[in-house]
Amino acid sequence: MPARNDEANEAVLFTLDDGIAHVTLNRPHCRNAISVETANTLTALWSRIEADPHTLAVVLDAADCGVFCAGMDLKEMAAIRAKGDDPLALMHDPFQQRLQTLSKPVVCALVGHFAGAGMLLAMGADVRIAMRGTTAAISEVRFGRGTPWAVPLLWMLPQPVLSEMMLTGDPVPVEDLARYGFVNHLEDRVEDVRDHAFATARRIARNAPLSVRAAKASLAAGMDLGRVAGLARAAELHRDVYASDDASEGPRAFSEGRAPRWTGR
Repeated sequence: MPARNDEANEAVLFTLDDGIAHVTLNRPHCRNAISVETANTLTALWSRIEADPHTLAVVLDAADCGVFCAGMDLKEMAAIRAKGDDPLALMHDPFQQRLQTLSKPVVCALVGHFAGAGMLLAMGADVRIAMRGTTAAISEVRFGRGTPWAVPLLWMLPQPVLSEMMLTGDPVPVEDLARYGFVNHLEDRVEDVRDHAFATARRIARNAPLSVRAAKASLAAGMDLGRVAGLARAAELHRDVYASDDASEGPRAFSEGRAPRWTGR
């Protein structure tokens, strides 16, 4: 992986290597809490990743401190409010909706506990790898904050479970979230979580890019539109896939016993 410069002074780290974008929350001194700078940097990175044809998948993780993300930086929020300003108004995309619409697959390496905005970021990923013995929380009710961003979780968690998390703010063992299907895989060590996430991203990146993009978009269409309209939209999304050069290259490579050479066309 390419070296990163001046890591101590960057709220978010970014590298791109062999088609894999690596985005790292880098505020371990405050448990990787999301500041205004962090939020705006992430928003800019999602747009940069979306526009880059060389980016095939994303790994989102955090600096090691036992916490993937503790939520919003409440101390900074208090300081901003003391000046009469609204911290959310200083963020270009306070609920990271750009992440929700990213066409590139995102694998989240949950390298510690996650709460609030940490849960929001995990929700925005397509695949989640977490560490045993950690917890997750939607803790906004404990701090007078709100959770308008949590609606998509209705498609990811049982409604009674989600209700209890949102209404109590209590942490939930990540093992429970794995049982409910929100977390794909559990590992015992931080290194294993990160390695598993990168291995998954590399497997995604080896696949036909048009097929990957249409697969992700089809799932989002199904959530938005329902079964019948979602199926119709998925068929539209796959027209270019079936008509592409890659649709011929895949079977040809298989019959010739070689790895496919995708062009994305």
